[in-house]
Amino acid sequence: MERKLSKASRSLTSSAIQELSHLAQRCGAINLAEGFPDFPAPPHIKRAAVAAINADLNQYRHVQGICDQLAVMMKQNHGLDVNALTDFVICCGQSEAFAATILATAIDQGDEVLLFDPAYETYESCIILAGGIPVNVPLEPPHWTLNVDKFMKSFTSRTKAVVLNSPHNPTGKVFSKEELEAIAAACCQMDCLAITDEVYEYITFDLQKHISLASLPKMQERTIITSSLSKTFSVTGWRIGWACAPTTVASAIKNIHVRITDSAPSPFQEAALAALQSPPRYFKSLKAEYEARRDFVIQMLSDVGFQISFKPQGSVFVFAELPKNWLVSDIEFVKVLIEKAGVAAVPGCGFFHGDIDDQNLRTRYVRFAFCKGSDTLNAAARKLQDIVGSTGHLQL
Repeated sequence: MERKLSKASRSLTSSAIQELSHLAQRCGAINLAEGFPDFPAPPHIKRAAVAAINADLNQYRHVQGICDQLAVMMKQNHGLDVNALTDFVICCGQSEAFAATILATAIDQGDEVLLFDPAYETYESCIILAGGIPVNVPLEPPHWTLNVDKFMKSFTSRTKAVVLNSPHNPTGKVFSKEELEAIAAACCQMDCLAITDEVYEYITFDLQKHISLASLPKMQERTIITSSLSKTFSVTGWRIGWACAPTTVASAIKNIHVRITDSAPSPFQEAALAALQSPPRYFKSLKAEYEARRDFVIQMLSDVGFQISFKPQGSVFVFAELPKNWLVSDIEFVKVLIEKAGVAAVPGCGFFHGDIDDQNLRTRYVRFAFCKGSDTLNAAARKLQDIVGSTGHLQL
């Protein structure tokens, strides 16, 4: 039957990350691998969802109020004037918004899309499924800096779009204003689109501020913003996300969305409006709580020998480098960590897709999620300390 499968589907095989996830489940490991919170969502948005279900708002539905509120927030946060009636598409999470954007706007057979490497693996998969060609632009460790010369040399006559994720998964980097200006200048010069993933826009640390690429001069007309409720409001399973784009582009994305899923979950759309109308103190508290979790996990990992050369500026992840004296690969390390310590993380190799100057980097990083409750993080710290040897490092 394999010959009846599409070429695209055959290219998407099970990854080592998926296999390790199954191992973690079998071992009952503490999950610091996947980026979903294990603590409750805010009570006021849960009440809104329950009220919507009890009001029988359970059929296909588009809630215009979300778009109205998003337009207000785009103006307040980024100075963008967005038409709430025509420039938003409410989708089943950021993942669908991104996929619909790729299918609707960016990619025809053979078109190229630039990605910053390391990158969240869904981007590459969507581009390949659409018939496009991912072109990976390496960020330079340890601070994951954009090399503008390498970036510019990655453009060809077939480049159709640049994908930007900031705050960044897996590294926690927040792209600087200077880096964003370089990306914007290149998009304008090469006349290509920018597709952004801004799901961690409200989770930044150490006075870092998220800047949307669309807010830079001449960029709103060529930028598609994708984001979601998932991370900001601890509801990754609700699947409410959106694309914000110029009217013609948004219409094309909506046409794809309707043919894939038709409608995002109706009661959660209603609850999304309550979430987006949360008072400023909610967003301030969110930053402070996640910053404390970040610092806890950095200390936890440093105490057992990890090299933390870059302190995450945003997102919910620490991209930690294995100590130089550990000769095992990231995959081997994570497997033993699950089996011996009962703690699950993600091997970094799954985020590297292109050529990099130091090939050893592919196997030297491990991603830990800190979007977990204090009980979970404390339990993970105890488990790691249980297998620390006399050297003060993990004995694997």
